[in-house]
Order: sequence, then structure tokens, then C-alpha cells
Amino acid sequence: MTHKTLNRRRLLQNAGATALGALGTAALAQHFDFKPNQRYPDPAVYILDPSFAKYRIYSSTVEQLGSGMRWAEGPAYFPETGTLILSDIPNNRLMKYEEKSGRFSVHKEGVNYANGNTRDRQGRLISCEHSVTRRVVRTEKNGSLTVLADRFEGKRLNAPNDVVVKSDDSVWFTDPLFGINGEWEGARATPEQATTNVYRIGKDGAITAVVTDLVNPNGLAFSPDEKHLYVVEWKGTPNRSMWRFDVSADGATLSNKTKLIDAGGPGAFDGFRVDRDGNLWCGWGFSGAFAPEATDIGGGMKAHLPLARSDEMDGVKVFNKDGKPIGFIRLPERCANLEFGGPKRNRLYMASSHSLYALYVETHGAV
Repeated sequence: MTHKTLNRRRLLQNAGATALGALGTAALAQHFDFKPNQRYPDPAVYILDPSFAKYRIYSSTVEQLGSGMRWAEGPAYFPETGTLILSDIPNNRLMKYEEKSGRFSVHKEGVNYANGNTRDRQGRLISCEHSVTRRVVRTEKNGSLTVLADRFEGKRLNAPNDVVVKSDDSVWFTDPLFGINGEWEGARATPEQATTNVYRIGKDGAITAVVTDLVNPNGLAFSPDEKHLYVVEWKGTPNRSMWRFDVSADGATLSNKTKLIDAGGPGAFDGFRVDRDGNLWCGWGFSGAFAPEATDIGGGMKAHLPLARSDEMDGVKVFNKDGKPIGFIRLPERCANLEFGGPKRNRLYMASSHSLYALYVETHGAV
């Protein structure tokens, strides 16, 4: 071993220890080392259509802000404190990134495997506890919890997944099965609901099922004018899809279900956000689809190989309001969900597998 190699190894070990130490407690997953691009413009930001060029900032590059998670999800930004809260689902904790100091730490442990999070109009955290308790809760300013929903028509919810708040203070969330399908993200359980729905919680606390015909609905978001609701169908047939619904004038019901985007065989949506121009910034990656025919891999074995390479698909795919792909941000990890934050709401936070990434863009979130 050369002196140069030894010094490099020590440097990496020290960097990993420093990053993990910033968590404020013992890390529960391996730190994912990241080397940022050093040249402008960042080659990880792709212009798929000329209309996307105005959103790319020439001197902005993808940054890794924190690592050491097992499955990062549900980022929610709080402008009053300059902090981002996100979920580390298998580790059953919420994490916090502080913009001013750059500190990345554990925010709260034992959160019932919280998945999606959002900030309501009063600055309170709303979380989807997608296993064990299987409910949607609001953290009050004094730290106490208010249960917004845990049952529908007398039966327990499946596994609340993602959540948004409309300007009329109604809360909308998806309820697929992921949190009760196994032990990795919580506790296995038998669903009580016959379908996987999208729900609306009114200001009066009344819960209604506004969508009942999607298979495992996942991410959701409103258009800037709130005339449309977009919902990802995670187990759509034959491919994962994004559906657009018209929102009624009173903001209580949906109609005119329209398939806006078909992800295609190897492609997969997850959580997403909408910017002020109506573009959809989507967590994107490989769906896990495998070839139907087995291939000889040597040693007398045959295997069904994946239809695509994850390292070529992982990142954020951007579609315009008509469903046309216009941009792509390549990441070294699968992006599950994202959020616009920062003082100008132009910093795109990307919760991606083990890590949290960010990129400044020339737009800001619709909300």
C-alpha cells in the first residue's frame, strides 16, 4: 500500500465519519460518498426540450447535503425556520436539514414509519404514518400530535403515503399498501379497506374518498391554480401512470380522469412537485421490470435480466403541464420525492435512497 493510497483512504474514512457525526446520533445506514461535478454547466442536468433551458442555472450543480439514511422520503420545507424535514422510513425517524448551518441531524425518532410529509398553511407539519398506526397526523406548534385520519367508514386505513394541503386548508392524501406489505418499512398487516384510495379531509374533519379506482396511488399534487389534481398510480396496468383530475368549483370532488403520462415499461414515478409554470418535477427511476425471457449468465444458470439500468434512469424527470418530457436531472441514487425550498423557493431538494441532494433552478414551487 502506497503512502498516497493510505492518505486517500484516511481522507475518505474521516469524511465519512464527519458526515455521519453530523447526524447527531449513531447513523443507521452506510454513508453514500458523492463527488460533485466541478464544471459548469453541470452535465447531470439534461435539456430534453428547448423549453427546459430557461430553468437550468448555468453555474448551479447538484449537491449532496446529507447521507446515512436507508430510504429517504417525504421532504417538507419550512421557510420560517429555513429547515427541511424528511423521512428515513426503515429507520423509523424524521431527519432535519438546516439551511443556514448546513447541519443534517435526526429530528425525531419513533414516528410510526412516517412516509410523506407536508407543511400546512399555518406552518404545521403533517405526516403520513404509513405503518403500525396507519394514520395521518399533524404536529402542533407545541409538539403535540393531532390525528387527522386513521379510519374510513369504520375500517383502518391501509398505509397513508403522500399528502398535500389545498389553499382551503383541506388535506388530501393517498392510501396504498406499501407500509403493510412487509417488515422493511413497518409491520406486515392485512388491509381492511377493499380499495386503495385518495382521500380528502375537509376543514370540518370529514373524510371522503375522492378516488377509488387506482391501484396503489402514490405521489399527488395540485396544479398552480388548483383546478387540477395529479396522482401517480404506482401499480398501473400495463405501466405506471400519472393521472389528471379536474377539481370541482367547491374544491370537494374530482372528475374527468385523464391519463397525462405513461411512464413506459422500465420507467417509474414516485413523489413529485409542481412549479409555478405548471411543470411536474418527478422522482424517477427504474421500475424493476424484467425481461420475460431468461438469459444465460454462465455457470449453467439463466436469469431474467432487468429491462434497464438503474444508474441510467435514477434522478428527476421533468414534464410540462401537457405531459411532455422536457428535462432530466441524473442522480447517483433513486429519487423518491422532492420539494422546492430556500428563501426564494428555487432550491430543489431531492430525497434519494440513502441521501438528500439539492439543485438551484430558475423557477420555484407552485405553493
